[in-house]
Amino acid sequence: MAHITGLYAGLCALLIIALAFRVVQFRRSEKVGLGSAGKHHAEVLIRSHANAVEYVPLAMLLLLMAELNGLAAPWLHLFGGVFVLARLIHAVGLTAGRGGYHPGRFFGTALSWLVIVGLAAINIGMAF
Repeated sequence: MAHITGLYAGLCALLIIALAFRVVQFRRSEKVGLGSAGKHHAEVLIRSHANAVEYVPLAMLLLLMAELNGLAAPWLHLFGGVFVLARLIHAVGLTAGRGGYHPGRFFGTALSWLVIVGLAAINIGMAF
């Protein structure tokens, strides 16, 4: 059973859908079928969604492997919770910073990387 990973994967899935919804709203309001129509705001929305899609699968796979290999529940919740928070912070920061520097974008990325590297190290260590 992988109930803990299921929780965080579900939360990440909802975040990805929320970010996709913002892209769909823009495209419907502007009658854009594909792409951003050259509008910077739309590019930010698209990248915010795409960035989550790029990072979430890797982190959830690592979390799942750690759970299946017996990592204690408090650690799984710590990694999962920090990762979800990091992705939220990143999405807000990327949007608020309009694609430029924003503390939320910086810390969201840093925390995401920290979780991924931490889980990778744990999974590598569990292999020995």
